[in-house]
Amino acid sequence: MKLLQQIVLAGMLVCSLGTAMAQEAVIRKNLAERLPNLPKIDEVSKTPMNGLYELRLNDSEIFYTDAEGNFLIQGHLIDTKARRNLTEERVDKLSAIDFAALPLKDAFTVVRGNGKRKMAVFEDPNCGYCKRFEKDLQKVSDVTVYMFLYPILSPDSIEKSKNIWCTKDKAKAWQDMMVRDQPAPKATCDTTAIERNVAFGKKHKITGTPTVFFVDGSRVPGAIGAPQVEKLLAEAKPEAK
Repeated sequence: MKLLQQIVLAGMLVCSLGTAMAQEAVIRKNLAERLPNLPKIDEVSKTPMNGLYELRLNDSEIFYTDAEGNFLIQGHLIDTKARRNLTEERVDKLSAIDFAALPLKDAFTVVRGNGKRKMAVFEDPNCGYCKRFEKDLQKVSDVTVYMFLYPILSPDSIEKSKNIWCTKDKAKAWQDMMVRDQPAPKATCDTTAIERNVAFGKKHKITGTPTVFFVDGSRVPGAIGAPQVEKLLAEAKPEAK
């Protein structure tokens, strides 16, 4: 009897998978025919809402559609019972980066206290929000900050980033500029690390500064205050390998 139940369950699973694949094929076909300029659909998956399907485009863009691809929805899916923003949670998961995969050789470190806690930040030296963030970050102790120079605002940002990278004490030069408004003196050296940072950021859709990453891979765009940094550092746990 137990063997028969297993066979029946296996058959139901195969049938369910077949139905899901067929439904996905219908959605892809209809949307491709009706919206030829729509970017390639990376993934189609069911949502907790009956009859609603999630479309993942361009790695981390989320849209929704019905079972026939008759309608396309852009917006947030909210679970009102659990009070959760399902779209936001999904995008956060898709945009996460394995902390161990960050090119740390192209960053410099700012260490405070015992430096046991870790975070990475992509910043532009001409970014006003970054300067506000850096001043707030002075209140956070026992942390190692991997600082990635990410000059995307102007040619002057590139020049200032190069000068900082080429100083003997990069951490001090960065703090002098961002906290004390003292630009680093002109200097020259190999600055291809900065070019690699920009290329890395574009690949991983880092579109603004500051952008902060924690050891659990979570990403936080924009300037956040010291209390929120402390909270996220406490909550972040390295991803299991």
